[in-house]
Amino acid sequence: MGWLARTAKTWLLWELVQGLLLTGKYLFKKKITVEYPEERTPLSPRFRGLHALRRYPSGEERCIACKLCEVVCPALAIYIESEEREDGTRRTTRYEIDMTKCIYCGYCQEACPVDAIVETQIFEFATENREDLYYTKEMLLAVGERMERQIRKNLEADAKYC
Repeated sequence: MGWLARTAKTWLLWELVQGLLLTGKYLFKKKITVEYPEERTPLSPRFRGLHALRRYPSGEERCIACKLCEVVCPALAIYIESEEREDGTRRTTRYEIDMTKCIYCGYCQEACPVDAIVETQIFEFATENREDLYYTKEMLLAVGERMERQIRKNLEADAKYC
């Protein structure tokens, strides 16, 4: 019986019929496809995208040049130079992230004691050349200023889980 059933299924193309029945089952149901550029799916507050450097409400940079983000980065994508100011505090003179190396693990954000470096929900920053993916301090501060409201909202939403 097994041989006869197997032969009948082969000659009647049973697998093809099963596939067509499954296709017909979903043919007239509501589609769940998202038309990407026009429609967007919601992102989690914990989504890790483009990095940003933040400022205090007074306008002063938050980064205290502790270099914890540079040390904790597994991809060695962050480079920091700092100097001591006249009042005895340290601030960064150079803060660079190589996005071609970054693996978006979020360790830099977790390690920062003053929430200076954060990852935003921006994920559309493709370029045609690698040089545009080297973000300097000024570029990261500009992203932070532009996205500050969203960053604050995401940090508040995430605070209850920390």
